[in-house]
Amino acid sequence: MNGSEIPAIEPYDSGMLDVGDGHRVYWECCGNPNGRPALFLHGGPGSGCSANQRRFFDPKRYRIVLFDQRGCGRSRPLASAPDADLSSNTTGHLIADIELLREHQGIRRWTILGLSWGSTLGLAYAQAYPDHVDALVLALVTTTSRREVRWLIYDVGRIFPQEWDRFAAAVPAEMRDLSLVDAYAALLFNSDPEVRERAASEWCRWEDAHVSLTPGHAPNTRFLDPEFRLRFSRLVTHYWRHAAFVEDEQLIRNASLLSGIPGVLIHGRYDVSSPLESAWRLSRRWATSELVFLVTLAMAVAMHLSQQSWRP
Repeated sequence: MNGSEIPAIEPYDSGMLDVGDGHRVYWECCGNPNGRPALFLHGGPGSGCSANQRRFFDPKRYRIVLFDQRGCGRSRPLASAPDADLSSNTTGHLIADIELLREHQGIRRWTILGLSWGSTLGLAYAQAYPDHVDALVLALVTTTSRREVRWLIYDVGRIFPQEWDRFAAAVPAEMRDLSLVDAYAALLFNSDPEVRERAASEWCRWEDAHVSLTPGHAPNTRFLDPEFRLRFSRLVTHYWRHAAFVEDEQLIRNASLLSGIPGVLIHGRYDVSSPLESAWRLSRRWATSELVFLVTLAMAVAMHLSQQSWRP
């Protein structure tokens, strides 16, 4: 069974978990209640989970747990709220939320699947709690390091010069002494709603431009929603400007802590937003990982999970 053959799945259980700091995160369970526990970590930060992401797992084999990270999706409060405070929204907070969810679900160890930003969070969680992870599958691999953030904000503009010029020009002249990520972060919390909306629109337009070189790539329809644009761009700039709230290069440097945990690092040749270099460097330090280069990413993730070729 591969991803295209897995039918739409509905949760058999769901709820809201109070994780402290005024936050409540939405969670759901799908698939086989007696199956192998697996956790999906969505990208963004700030995208939330979608129904199709339940289908990355074979529902006959897996007890699938998904949750919307702080500030997004069905979790509350949303980062798009007028009075949003992101001070209690850091990688450390999200790691603690995952642990609380694991305990809430009565799970001892689980398989982690993380896409894009979810791969950063999956690495950080697994390095903090290696005894609670039995396997890792990371796709569109990124560590959200300062080097990677600079690539996303500046360097990838060499591939998309027209789009980058528009992205940079949207910052007012009086703010151009700031880095682009700092300038946008400030604009997204401006007291003028029109300023916030323009910043969110331009940020998401840039996100959509650099996300892939895949022929036929279509704009992401999520960015048509003004509320989604604002919460997504606020959370992305928040995490990027702080390099994921971890020491720079920490996730690469500490990759050896994962040796003994089977892992698959899956990266598409066309995925220029997350340079292949990061997955390569991780694979060199993580002895029990397998690095796979692909063109069609999501299908391959589902295939690896359903075939379990990496299973310990």
